[in-house]
Amino acid sequence: MTRFFWMIAAGMFLTGTLFAATDAERLLRRANRYFEPLPEIMPGAEKDTAEKIALGEKLFFDVRLSVNNQQSCASCHRLENGAAGVDNLPVSPGAKGDQGTRNSPSVLNAGLQRRQFWDGRAENLVEQAKGPILNPIEMAMPDEQAVVSKISGIEEYRTAFSQVFSDSRPAITYHNIAEAIAAFERTLLTPSRFDDFMHGDTSALSEAEQRGMASFIKANCVSCHDGPLLGGVAFEKLGQKAPYGNQKDLGMYDLTKSDADRMVFKVSQLRNVALTGPYFHDGSISSLDEAIRQMATLQLGVELANEEVADIRQFLH
Repeated sequence: MTRFFWMIAAGMFLTGTLFAATDAERLLRRANRYFEPLPEIMPGAEKDTAEKIALGEKLFFDVRLSVNNQQSCASCHRLENGAAGVDNLPVSPGAKGDQGTRNSPSVLNAGLQRRQFWDGRAENLVEQAKGPILNPIEMAMPDEQAVVSKISGIEEYRTAFSQVFSDSRPAITYHNIAEAIAAFERTLLTPSRFDDFMHGDTSALSEAEQRGMASFIKANCVSCHDGPLLGGVAFEKLGQKAPYGNQKDLGMYDLTKSDADRMVFKVSQLRNVALTGPYFHDGSISSLDEAIRQMATLQLGVELANEEVADIRQFLH
């Protein structure tokens, strides 16, 4: 009798395990329609040398790229102590203390985005790196030549650039400075358990995280937040189902002056999103839960239940 009941209990346990595994495998098949794991290297990194990456890393952290030696790329895009490529401020102060107008997006995995900045004005990481150095609010250098002259006056940079850009005459150019920074940024890939799951390890995500992924898909968040970054590619109107509260920043319209681009912004990537708050282009939302609720309301016209929000948050973590 004891053995009989043990066999039934074992059978029930195994059956439950099989059902759980089947559910996870079914979810993985669904996830494969929308998501991808990160690639092993960033596009464009194939020819990056260790010396070029090291030069870019030094430049990324060097405050001498700013007009008063107060600001580096890393000031707004922090990487130390587990920071996720942001400063966690609504908008960032520049070298002279002036406040920026948009939230600083993460540099982690940024090279996988289709274009850079909230309005997509930079085609790639190289063009993006050129922007903040000359921006009067950010690093405030007066022009490209001033940057080149300043860097050329530093012996260690003269040596490093002559080695890394040996085919370039001169070796230190504004483009090469940006190219070196981009080479370092191309190393900032952050694979996680999510990628293990996408590679087929259905045990990589907890039950709650899998539930959140299922809710994320069911709510159709994947209509914008898909691919390897869960976003970072498309440009969409913010407020498709309800108007966004802050109408001062009109997004791509300020760049193109086309009515079709009013309130159009790049769809944020959701990699590391639990670490990159506050949220949205204006940094107006401090809570990830509130960001999830607002996105569902503004973009999808959906009111999520508290349990759904909690599950999606668990997935995004």
